[in-house]
Amino acid sequence: MTDGAARFGWFESVPPDGLEGARDVIENESTELPEDWPTRAVESDFAADESDYYNKLHSATTATMRAAVREAGRADDRQLTHSVRAIDDAERVANEVAERAVEWGESLFEDLPAGLTGARAMADREPTSSAEERAISLARRAAGLADEADALRAHVERTAPSVAPNLAEMAGPVLAARLIALAGGLESLAKKPSGTVQVIGAEDALFAHLAGRAPSPKHGVIYTHEAVRGTRLEDRGSAARALAGKLSIAARVDHYAGDLRPSIHEDLRDRVVSIRARADDEAAGESAEGGE
Repeated sequence: MTDGAARFGWFESVPPDGLEGARDVIENESTELPEDWPTRAVESDFAADESDYYNKLHSATTATMRAAVREAGRADDRQLTHSVRAIDDAERVANEVAERAVEWGESLFEDLPAGLTGARAMADREPTSSAEERAISLARRAAGLADEADALRAHVERTAPSVAPNLAEMAGPVLAARLIALAGGLESLAKKPSGTVQVIGAEDALFAHLAGRAPSPKHGVIYTHEAVRGTRLEDRGSAARALAGKLSIAARVDHYAGDLRPSIHEDLRDRVVSIRARADDEAAGESAEGGE
C-alpha cells in the first residue's frame, strides 16, 4: 500500500456499499508490515465489528476476482480461441447435417452429389411436398453452417495478426489461433517450452507413448504447416523441432512485446531450407555412387 493506505488501510477510500472500488488497492498496493486492520476498520467506521470487516474483505476480493475474470474473458486472445473453436464446431456439424440431408434427399431427388456439395444443391431447390420442405430446410441449415465457418475463418484471418503478429506471420492466422486455443491463451503458450509446442494437439498419442503403447509423436497440429507437411517423411521430425522452436519465440515476443520481428521468420526459412537440402545432398550422393 502507499503510505496513506498503510496508515488507514485498504478500505480508507472505499464506500462500504461500493466494494468494487477496492480493486485498485487490492491489486496494486502493498504494505511491508502487518497491521491490525480489523480494529482500524472499526475505528474508521468502515465496519461495525471484526466479523463485519472480514465479510466486507471477502466481498471486496471476490468482486476484484470477478472483474479480472470478466476482463480475461474479453481479451483478444480469448476471442480468437472462441472463434477457432466455433470454426471447428460449425464445420463438424455442417458436415454431419449435410450427410443426413443428402441421405434423405437421395430418396426424393436424383443425382445428388455427396456431402456439402449435395446439401447446397438441395438448398437451391423449391419443395413440392412436406417431406421435400423439411429435407431442403435441413440442407439449407447445413449450407448456412458451412458459410458461417467460412465467415469465422475470415474473421480469424483479419484479427489474428493484431493479436499475435509473429505467430500469425509464421504459422498463418488460423493455425496461430488454434495453437493459442489449445494452449489456453497466448500467455500460456508463451510460457511453454518448444518441445511442448511441438506436440500440442497430439496429447492422445503422447499419452499412449508414455504408457508404452506407441512411439513418441513428432508433431501435433503444427503438422499442417507447410514447413512440416512439405518436408519429406525422414526429415519431418527435424522440421517440426525447428518450427516449434521459432513458434515458441514468436509467442513470447507477441505476449511480452507485441512487435513484428522479421529476423525470426528469416531464421525459420533458412533452417527449413537447410533441412530440405539434405534430400538433395543424399540424392546427389546416390547418383554419384550409381555412376561409379
